[in-house]
Amino acid sequence: MTSATHTAQPRRTGPAQDPLARFRASTRWKPLEYLFWCLPILAYFAFPGNYLLLTQIAITGLFAVSLDLIFGYAGIISLGHAAFFGVGAYTVGLLGSHGWGDPLLGLVLGAFFAGIIGFFSSFLLLRGNDLSRLMVTLGVALMIYELANKLTNITGGVDGMPGIEIKPILGLFDFDLYGKTGYIYSVVVLFLLFWVARRLVHSPFGQSLRGIRQNALRMPALGVPVNRRLVKVYTIGAAYAGVAGALLAQTNQFVSLDVLGFQRSADLLLILILGGAGHLYGGLVGAIAYVLLHYFLSDMNPEYWLFWLGLILVLIVLFARGGILGTAKAWVRSSRRRAESRNPTETSQ
Repeated sequence: MTSATHTAQPRRTGPAQDPLARFRASTRWKPLEYLFWCLPILAYFAFPGNYLLLTQIAITGLFAVSLDLIFGYAGIISLGHAAFFGVGAYTVGLLGSHGWGDPLLGLVLGAFFAGIIGFFSSFLLLRGNDLSRLMVTLGVALMIYELANKLTNITGGVDGMPGIEIKPILGLFDFDLYGKTGYIYSVVVLFLLFWVARRLVHSPFGQSLRGIRQNALRMPALGVPVNRRLVKVYTIGAAYAGVAGALLAQTNQFVSLDVLGFQRSADLLLILILGGAGHLYGGLVGAIAYVLLHYFLSDMNPEYWLFWLGLILVLIVLFARGGILGTAKAWVRSSRRRAESRNPTETSQ
């Protein structure tokens, strides 16, 4: 009688074990991402009376993505990111008050001037540790704030800049009173810039930024020019913030000093921590959560809504240190590990 002997076959190395294949798989769009970008379309039809609130979420989301590029990926903490936001807003304000209110021109110039200031101020960040970088970003923002406050004949000071006229988008679509055009415009700009940012962070450049955040001293041994990378990503983040500020000025057709205020920078950092830094989508999720919490809590309790907002943020820091998105990803990974432990892969027949 003969018997067939079954020998154990070695487990083949699949995409999960191949670093290059895993990197390529991470660049592909996931089904949940397609579902996420269906939400703005759904919101357009589900909340027809809240276009202004939805526009605020889209602009805040783009602003949060700009900070995530420099903080979540490069590890540069900033308390003065509102400076670039304000530069973009005042660029549009000055153009609109002098008859140059073309929306696309305002976006390009807002990104350009914010990027220029980000480029030159980035060299100050290379001289120190995290604490000194924090102080430098705050100092630059305070100087720009006081400069705008001093030039009241140009910026309007605390009273703001009136008389901003924004022309129709592409000469066809006027900004209506209810904010419908502004919402669609903001979401389209957000999606296009998010697509560029996603390509950026999933490129070798983005991988080098992660390496710099984890161990900046080791990266030069791998041939990565750390300072150049930091200057480049800081300039890109500043330009993105300038576009967000330009969008706010175009949709509101009003600019005041609060676009440069410290409170806006602090809120932005809270938004990123709330959503989850270093995930790119974390800025968008944090913007949605923060703006909606701000809206509903201030409506329920106008006097003490900041207390409840602070309590929620404390609970998130205590029990969800990776933010909403980071905690969700950790939960999915742990669920997969539990499922694999209950159903181990058979290596032999």
